[in-house]
Amino acid sequence: MSYSDSGNAWRSDGGMQPHAFDPSLNPELFRGVATRRVFAFLIDMVVITVPVILGYVFIALFGVVTLGIGWALFWIAWPASVIWAIVYYGASIGGPSSATVGMRLMDLELRTWYGAPGYFVLGATHAVLFWVTVSFLTPFVVLVGLFNGRRRLLHDFVLGTVVINNSVRVPAPQTARTW
Repeated sequence: MSYSDSGNAWRSDGGMQPHAFDPSLNPELFRGVATRRVFAFLIDMVVITVPVILGYVFIALFGVVTLGIGWALFWIAWPASVIWAIVYYGASIGGPSSATVGMRLMDLELRTWYGAPGYFVLGATHAVLFWVTVSFLTPFVVLVGLFNGRRRLLHDFVLGTVVINNSVRVPAPQTARTW
C-alpha cells in the first residue's frame, strides 16, 4: 500500500490514483458547496422530522383511543426515528442521484474520492458518522470544510467522500482510441 499527500490516494497495487475531483482544475465543482450543504441539511431535517412528528401524534391519539395501552408504542418511537433517518440517508444517497432531497434541491451530489456514485451503506454510514462526530467535536467538524479546497467535512475525509456542485457539468475526458 502507498500514499502521497500530493492529492493522490491509497491503492492496493502499489500505484497512485489521483482524486477524481481536483479543485485546482475544476473550482466550479466546489463553489458554494459549504453554504449549500447547510441549507441541504436543514431541508433534510424537515423531511426527516415531519414523519416522526406525525408518528408521535398518531401514537398519542392511538393511546387515547385504547385508554392508554397504545402509549406503550412511545418506547419504540425513538429507535424507529433513528432507523428512519438512517434508511432515509442510505436510500437517498444510494439512489440514482447520489443525493438526499435537500441535496437535490441545492444541486449537490455525494461522490467517492475516485468519482463513483454513493451507495446505501455509504449513505447510512455518512449520516451516522456525521452525527457521532458532531456530538463529540462540534464545531470542528464544520470548520474543517472551510480550510480545504474540496470543502470536505471531517466525516467526508474519514469515508473518502466529496460533495460536488451538481449544477456544473464537467466534460469527461476522451478515452484513447484504438483505430
